[in-house]
Amino acid sequence: MKSVSYKTTDLPKQKILRSEVHATSYADAAERVVAWSISRKSCYICAANVHMLMEAWDSPTFSGVVDGADLVTPDGMPLVWGLRLLGFPNASRVYGPTLTLHVCEAAAEHQIPIGLYGGTDDSLQDFVQFLRDRFPGIKIACAIAPPFRSLSSEEDHDFTQQVIDSGAQILLVGIGCPKQEFWMAAHQNRIPAVMLGVGAAFDFHSGRIKQAPAWLQMLGMEWAFRFAMEPGRLWKRYIYNNPRFMILFLFQWMTSWFGWQPYRQNRSL
Repeated sequence: MKSVSYKTTDLPKQKILRSEVHATSYADAAERVVAWSISRKSCYICAANVHMLMEAWDSPTFSGVVDGADLVTPDGMPLVWGLRLLGFPNASRVYGPTLTLHVCEAAAEHQIPIGLYGGTDDSLQDFVQFLRDRFPGIKIACAIAPPFRSLSSEEDHDFTQQVIDSGAQILLVGIGCPKQEFWMAAHQNRIPAVMLGVGAAFDFHSGRIKQAPAWLQMLGMEWAFRFAMEPGRLWKRYIYNNPRFMILFLFQWMTSWFGWQPYRQNRSL
């Protein structure tokens, strides 16, 4: 890896609704994660999709959490299309589960220990095996499956100390949006690692949850596939949030043509 000292000021970004999204790539994001981990930078990365941006739209507190990330990648195709419409014609998708693989490959190459936080004991066991099969020599420092409830301060302290004591320099956090983003923000400067919110990546790569076919993802229809798989859990996320996002973004895009400055920021390097 080339010697770099990445700062987010060198990346173009654009505000979509209330949240700034970076026009990055898989290679660029993975290199930043490696560089930050080597320097033991404590920071976090959000893989943003429509769900996350609508959570940020509805909650100023969560909006601040997303804005506090060192990197916000365009995880969903609607955000990629949004970046292109707002001045970044070469914007590409940086999908959390796929970014996970790029980061793990780079970590294995540079012998950077990673940690896993989220899922269940069984899903973590399957994911660890997947990683070891796919990236021989990868160093997995810890694998923690916290309970699916609010933690007591003592439990949170114990889990945090486990991560610190493990020496993990990259921590993949898979406890779902917005919980994982709140958790990462609360542990910034407490855990000396790069924290990456990966959502359902553990279950996707261990085969516990099916991913949408690549062609469906490129059409921006992954939400329909996931909704069909888990309608009871995901109906609100998609039926409520997707139409609102489309209306709000259409308004943003139309007003951008009339020079409304809040939506024409940060277009240059």
